[in-house]
Amino acid sequence: MIGGIFPILNKQISSMPTFERKPLNVKCAGFDLRAFRWTQVMIFAIEEINNSPTILPNISLGYNILNSCASPTNTLRAALTLVSRTEENESTSACRPPLTALIAESGSSQSLILAGTFGPFQVPIVSYFSTCACLSNRAKYPTFFRTIPSDFFQAKALAALVKRFGWQWIGAIQSDNDYGRNGILAFREEVEKMGVCISFVGTVLRTYKSDKILAVVKMIKRSTVKVILAFVPEGDLYPLMKEIVRHNITGIQWIASEAWITAARPSTPEMYHSFGGSIGFVVRKMSIPKLGPFLMDLSPYTGRSSAFVNDFWEVVVSERLQGIHFTDMFGDTVFFDQNGDPPASYDIINWQMREGKVPDSVCSNVCPAGTRKAQIKGQSICCFDCIPCAEGAIANSTGATDCTPCLREYWSNQGRDECLLKTIEYLSYHEPMGIALTVVSLMGAVLSLSTVSIFLYHRETPVIKASNFDLSCLLLFSLFLCFLCPLTFIGRPTVWTCMLRHTAFGVTFALCMSCVLGKTIVVVMAFKATLPGSIVSGKFGPAQQRLIVCSCTLVQVVVCILWLRFNPPFPDMVFRYSNTKIVLECNPGSETAYYAVLGYIGILAAICLVLAFLARKLPDNFNEAKFITFSMLIFCAVWITFIPAYISSPGKFTVAVEIFAILSSAFGLLISIFAPKCYIILIKPEQNTKKHVIGKTVNNKV
Repeated sequence: MIGGIFPILNKQISSMPTFERKPLNVKCAGFDLRAFRWTQVMIFAIEEINNSPTILPNISLGYNILNSCASPTNTLRAALTLVSRTEENESTSACRPPLTALIAESGSSQSLILAGTFGPFQVPIVSYFSTCACLSNRAKYPTFFRTIPSDFFQAKALAALVKRFGWQWIGAIQSDNDYGRNGILAFREEVEKMGVCISFVGTVLRTYKSDKILAVVKMIKRSTVKVILAFVPEGDLYPLMKEIVRHNITGIQWIASEAWITAARPSTPEMYHSFGGSIGFVVRKMSIPKLGPFLMDLSPYTGRSSAFVNDFWEVVVSERLQGIHFTDMFGDTVFFDQNGDPPASYDIINWQMREGKVPDSVCSNVCPAGTRKAQIKGQSICCFDCIPCAEGAIANSTGATDCTPCLREYWSNQGRDECLLKTIEYLSYHEPMGIALTVVSLMGAVLSLSTVSIFLYHRETPVIKASNFDLSCLLLFSLFLCFLCPLTFIGRPTVWTCMLRHTAFGVTFALCMSCVLGKTIVVVMAFKATLPGSIVSGKFGPAQQRLIVCSCTLVQVVVCILWLRFNPPFPDMVFRYSNTKIVLECNPGSETAYYAVLGYIGILAAICLVLAFLARKLPDNFNEAKFITFSMLIFCAVWITFIPAYISSPGKFTVAVEIFAILSSAFGLLISIFAPKCYIILIKPEQNTKKHVIGKTVNNKV
């Protein structure tokens, strides 16, 4: 004897809490054609076994089929009725044999109750549609078996389907029972590994009141999801489906579990507007020979009228059996898991939202290149803002979680999706500033050489003799070198140019200041030699002049040699001035040596200024101390101004400021000291006499 429990009438409308062995005090409605066909397939299989001489020889199978009304309570009541020995016997046997096995049930919650109740009594239970993975626990349910895979495999397949179509933001509907809760739980575990987020989980049940169903409808309307998975049996989902149609909710791609994807009610024209294009997994069908004629032979006048046949005919009266797809010769679909992409032809799917195109379902669109994802506080990881990368960082692919900083020599472009090589900047000969400084520098050198030529040509004249021809020519030569120094500051810095520009500048200006110092001392000594009782006459001749110039210059030479030996200047890339530029400049190497060179030149200039200032009122008609004083004032003013300008100037302008200081101070010396002499020689030759040069004047002031 085999018992069968099926949800033939799937909606309970009233019940009596009794476990009498008399007919059930339960009233149910909603005749389910699919469940009824399951009963007929069971009967067909039993009759095929009984008619076969080889399957179970000398054994006859009997059956007793009851309705569960799709209720766990009624399922248990029906099972207890079947296992109880009753005096009523619908079989032809003289005595009814005990129940050998139980074919039950379609719902996982119902099967859980049966498996937990009858497992300890070793009653085999075979389910034809309960897919909850929880029923696979052999320790808790040792006698439970099923002919359909568990939801563990369906959940993995549904997760793979979601990933295949790129859906990252979906909703979920579960039935308030073990089937729905465990199915969604398994599905969530799978999709979370793939980065898919579930916006909401609505719960439904066929016995829920309308306010609970409406709450789920409102949840769907508020959400931005375009794809919803319904892990719900057909009977539990149908109330929600009616409300969705009533509220005219469309544009949602539904994913169905095996419990309702092939059910009849969701496939009606009424439901198509909202649920058309739903996709899901079913098990491949298998042809059952002789099943079609068996179902076609179904009649209230046959001997099988007791197995709910009368109820069936009340439903389908005046209809053709073929019209309601009752006589399908294939068994009900069974879930079948495969590795790899599902074999479906996606181009023939009639998608709910856009015909011919896979719908999109994301909380936030993929961040474009140049931006990164920024999580929105308090929301799912699938909901984020796209923040542009900061300057100097890029995201060269879509959906980046972080921006990648560019290498030091590179900078991000406007779109923040590519690192571009920074612009190399240095004072070159090809730009207007470099050209102008080069022209001025060469002009100063030419003027220096021209002045030397004038001095050589007129060296026997009183003005030239009075200005100390040797020191003047040496000073002009040093000024010539000073005017050429800026040429080493222009152009791309190299190891040699960096070492040359600083040392050449230091030595040439030290030589220049030494010559000026020598000329100043000569003027002072010449005046003192004319005083009565003076003993300095002849003490500061040409030899002494050369000695002081060489010794003062030698100090700077030694400093520069030590500088080059231990920590020389070198070309360096400077990034601090601009984010988009690399400034090439000469790093002084030793800051101490650099400031020592500048400081020594400043000391020489200060000594010259003091001595020249003290000798400015000497009573000569052609007193050179006046011009030296004025030149030293210009020199000191230029270099004092140079310091803050040098510090505040960015990039190549730092070099330009230094060149400007060199040229300004050199022109100051050249013009202040030598212009008056050239003026007399070339313009006022009548004043180029010994009498005029050594003539005494009274109250001669600066």
